[in-house]
Amino acid sequence: MHLLVAEDDTMLARSLCEVLRREAYTVDWVADGLAAQEFLGRGDIDILVLDLGLPALDGLALLRWARARGDTTPVLILTARDQIADRVAGLDAGADDYLVKPFDLHELLARLRVLGRRRSGRADPVIRHQGVQLDPVSRGVSFKDAPVVLTRREYALLLALLERPGRVWTREELARRLYAGGQEVHSNAIEVHVHALRRKLDPQLIQSARGVGYMVRGDA
Repeated sequence: MHLLVAEDDTMLARSLCEVLRREAYTVDWVADGLAAQEFLGRGDIDILVLDLGLPALDGLALLRWARARGDTTPVLILTARDQIADRVAGLDAGADDYLVKPFDLHELLARLRVLGRRRSGRADPVIRHQGVQLDPVSRGVSFKDAPVVLTRREYALLLALLERPGRVWTREELARRLYAGGQEVHSNAIEVHVHALRRKLDPQLIQSARGVGYMVRGDA
């Protein structure tokens, strides 16, 4: 899952991004609202973690701009503004959740998992599909009840495919889910990860859409 952290506190942002990457998220960080606006305009961010006190373009203004253009990206406001009026304003502007600094890291991660479930239309935290079981809380994966060890990017790729069975993902879309901006992506990187997943799981789980990309069948 690809997260954008819009936070102008450099120390906090770097620490947060490090933790999120350890949790198998792909993370980009921007320090002002205009840069966040540019990222959102590309349309490939799954969740936005948004500070309200951003330079160049205030967080609320950014949020209102995004919602006015029909952008449905889930937004978690992460801010020091702790007054009830601030919370109401943020939620009314289109935020999906609101968390006040200082925050508990475990609570933040739980709230991000909730937003991820909402985005994919799931109620059950655990994903079960064709003998594969994936638990986003523990990041554990099993196939026919046997544990399977995956790399961070293999896990991220499998999560993307299982969140939306029946959807064909292009290689470019999957690359944006697995690699942050500025990271070098080898031309066959997605194929390598798909091959590894087929080897570790069911070879028939991930289907190729010739000339387009990959999917898992929508039938359970």
